[in-house]
Amino acid sequence: MTIPKLLLYSLFMPKKRFIPYDIPELHVSNAGSEGKCIARYNEKVFMLDHAVPGDVVNARVVAEKRSFGTAKINSIITPSPDRIEPFCEHYGTCGGCKWQQMTYTAQLNYKTQQVKDAFDRIGKLTYPAIQPAIGSAKQQFYRNKLEYSFTNRKWLTHMHEKDTLSEAEHAGLGFHIPARFDKVFDVNKCWLMHDLQNDIRNSIKSFCIENQYSFFDLYKQEGFMRNMIIRLTSTGEWMLIVCFGYDDADKRDALMSYIHQCFPQITSLLYVINTKRNDKIDDLPVYVYAGKDYITEWLGDLQFNVGPVSFFQTNTEQTLTLYTKALELASLNGSELVYDLYTGVGTIALFMARKARHVVGIEYVQKAIDDAQSNAALNGITNCSFFAGDMKNVLTSAFVAEHGKPDVIITDPPRAGMHEDVVARILETAPSRVVYISCNAATQARDIALMESDYRVTHVQPVDMFPHTHHIENIALLEKK
Repeated sequence: MTIPKLLLYSLFMPKKRFIPYDIPELHVSNAGSEGKCIARYNEKVFMLDHAVPGDVVNARVVAEKRSFGTAKINSIITPSPDRIEPFCEHYGTCGGCKWQQMTYTAQLNYKTQQVKDAFDRIGKLTYPAIQPAIGSAKQQFYRNKLEYSFTNRKWLTHMHEKDTLSEAEHAGLGFHIPARFDKVFDVNKCWLMHDLQNDIRNSIKSFCIENQYSFFDLYKQEGFMRNMIIRLTSTGEWMLIVCFGYDDADKRDALMSYIHQCFPQITSLLYVINTKRNDKIDDLPVYVYAGKDYITEWLGDLQFNVGPVSFFQTNTEQTLTLYTKALELASLNGSELVYDLYTGVGTIALFMARKARHVVGIEYVQKAIDDAQSNAALNGITNCSFFAGDMKNVLTSAFVAEHGKPDVIITDPPRAGMHEDVVARILETAPSRVVYISCNAATQARDIALMESDYRVTHVQPVDMFPHTHHIENIALLEKK
């Protein structure tokens, strides 16, 4: 077969190299996905980090495709009325609080718009006016859990530092660079959790440097100091888990003794020896150095024992807001059988139990179900049953026949949303109400569209769990037609 010359030329012709170029007076028009903002120029959409809708900027286009491109801000010509000064020294390096340059009122407005866009464009749903997002009372120091990584080669903002820093100065303890899990930048102060965690982290780093403890090498997967996890309850109980890359009893005990003496506030001081090639610890033994192996958190008048690998929503105060609203929309009168899908450690199930006849909770992770059963016993709640397994395999016609047809379903799936088989089973069981809680409005809208033949959306309520990020939790109430 003879290949046409034009095709041969196109196959072997070198690709045209993209050359960055500048756009003067680029007008930023809206907030987009992943914390970026949107601008349009010559009928092309450009995505920018660190922008605020309403900004007019000089921008440099750094990547481009046929219909869209990526640009960086060279300078701000006219700042948006919603632009404020970022409060964190790590802004621009850390990807955790990408919207801190924007007023909180504006953040909530754009998060509400994000839900609307998903319901309009992805779900093409019919729904009532979306309620304004409920903001978090705390916009700083609101988290109850943080995870830090040690590194022997911290992220440098200037390449010339690479050869001028000593070995000790290369050591860091902080967060991973966005989209770079092989890179860690050294954190001085984080505004996400109570300031004591900054003292704990910086003291541990200093002790380890002074005593020449090796920090983890992410490429070679070796080193003594690997990770640390800090948890805090609303009543002031602290948990610290130190993860070592291998066991050295003398060095380990010296560090743990130092932490115990310096920070008596830590009520649960634990450690893990992790020699694996990943940072997960839920399959490893967790050892108690001092105190208890759990901390106790409260949601309203419910208490939960939170262990080192237990899942718990990271904004405790706003979790109470979220669950209170979900309970209100469920409209329980005490006679209902409720199914709580993706129940986790049973927080929503136990929250609903006192207003329902019985609650059935289903969750994939057996350890979470064990925690849910323990939490039910801790609170003296006996009208809950918990089952572990893949949702689409557990929630079957036989399961419903055995445990009863639900009057109300609460579903709070992961970001990927619900499997089509789970949606089909919900339609088959035909509860009078479905309260759908989601951390991803896009997959929520997709799933609701599959249910629109039988259900109508009667209430939509965004709840902001993560200030200064683009993330938004959303509750949608579906009622049987």
